[in-house]
Amino acid sequence: MDNGGRSLNRKDLLGIEELSREEIELILEQAEGMKEILERPVRKVPALQGFTIANLFFEPSTRTLNSFLLAERRLSADTVNVSASSSSVLKGETLLDTAKNIEAMKVDMVVLRHSCPGAPHFLAKRIDASVINAGDGSHEHPTQALLDLLTIKEKFGKIDGLKVLIVGDIMHSRVARSDILGLRKMGAWVRVCGPPTLIPLWIDELGVEVEYNLDRAMRDVDIIYVLRIQKERQKKGLFPSIREYVKYFCITPERLRQAKEGVVIMHPGPMNRGVEISPEVADGPWSVILDQVTNGVAIRMAIIYLLARRRR
Repeated sequence: MDNGGRSLNRKDLLGIEELSREEIELILEQAEGMKEILERPVRKVPALQGFTIANLFFEPSTRTLNSFLLAERRLSADTVNVSASSSSVLKGETLLDTAKNIEAMKVDMVVLRHSCPGAPHFLAKRIDASVINAGDGSHEHPTQALLDLLTIKEKFGKIDGLKVLIVGDIMHSRVARSDILGLRKMGAWVRVCGPPTLIPLWIDELGVEVEYNLDRAMRDVDIIYVLRIQKERQKKGLFPSIREYVKYFCITPERLRQAKEGVVIMHPGPMNRGVEISPEVADGPWSVILDQVTNGVAIRMAIIYLLARRRR
C-alpha cells in the first residue's frame, strides 16, 4: 500500500482536466497497492481510522456510491450518506448550506455527485473539507476515467500508444469527456463515433478523430468503449428511434468480426443490453466490464488515501 510517502499536492480531486500525467500515474500506482488489500482474507486496513467522509449524492447512483462506500470502509473511515430525497434540499436548503452543516459536524472529506456542472468546484472553494467529484452533470466523472485507465493498463501493460474508440452519446457523457482527457494525457490515440446529433461541436478541442460509420471506426482500434444513450439528459429526440440506433451503433458479435483481433470492450454502466451493446458482447471474452467495477473500489481507495494523507 505504501508509495514512498507521496501524496497528491492538492486539497481536492475535481476533474481529470486539472491533473498532470504524473499525478495520474501516482493514483494508478497507489490503486495497484490497494488491490492487494482487496485480495486479502480480511479486506480492511486501519489507515483512515477516525477520518470522516460525507457522501452527498444528489443524482441517482448505484455503482459509484457503493464503490465509494466500500472504498471508505476498506480504509476504516467513518461515513455519512446524504441524498437529495433525505436532505433538507427538499425544504429549500442550498448545496452550500448542506455542506457547511456537514462540515460543522467535523467531516474531513465530501464526495459529491450533482446534476449541475461545476458544483464540486463551487463547493471546494467554500469549505475546508476535501472534495471529490463523483460526477457533475455532463461535465466530468474523474474517478470513472481513472478506473478505466487502471483497467487498460492492467490489460495491455501500458496506455501510451493504444488506439481507443468511444461509441455512443458523446454529447451528454461526462465519462466520455473525462476518459478522452485522461487517455490523451497518458499518450493514447482516441476516436469517437456516434450519430452526428450526439457528437458535440466542441469535440475538436479535445484532439480526437470523429467518425460516423461504426464499421469503419472500429477496424484498427485496441479498445472499444461503449456508452449508453442518456435519455435523462436529452432535451429532445436526437435520433429517429432506438431501432435505428441499434441497427447502426450497437456492438454485436457480428460487428466484432471486423475488429482487430484481441480488441477489448469496456462500458461504464449501467448498460442498456440490446441497445448499445448486445448481451453476448457484454458477457463475452472481449469484455473487461467487471474488471472495471473491481478497479473502481481500488481507485477510490487510492484517491481517498492520497488526499487524506495530505491533510494529516
